[in-house]
Amino acid sequence: MRRCMPGRRTGAAPAVSVAGAIMPCMTEPMRRRVYGADHDDPERYEQPGRDYAELVGGPLDGLLLDVTGRPPESLTTGAALTTEIGMHGPGGRAEYQPRPGDTGRWDWVGDTP
Repeated sequence: MRRCMPGRRTGAAPAVSVAGAIMPCMTEPMRRRVYGADHDDPERYEQPGRDYAELVGGPLDGLLLDVTGRPPESLTTGAALTTEIGMHGPGGRAEYQPRPGDTGRWDWVGDTP
């Protein structure tokens, strides 16, 4: 396993940009954020033993929705998720529905006030 050292680039070429100098090690896998977790929450990323649906499209694109322990019927109806970055601003909701044939992905269907 390759370990990144702060301030040290893993490749032979020198940094040619500010971003290249600041982010020298991009070898670690991306961790995916969970909807509703605060930015400083230590468990803001997906956790082992939990079930998630990926939010696809709209203002929450790429986030994971924790569906652990939800009754099966709620996994077919979708959800209206509170967000500040949708069409209606703070207090608005982004609506997501499970993708037919793939309940692990929920597609955005629009925003509501």
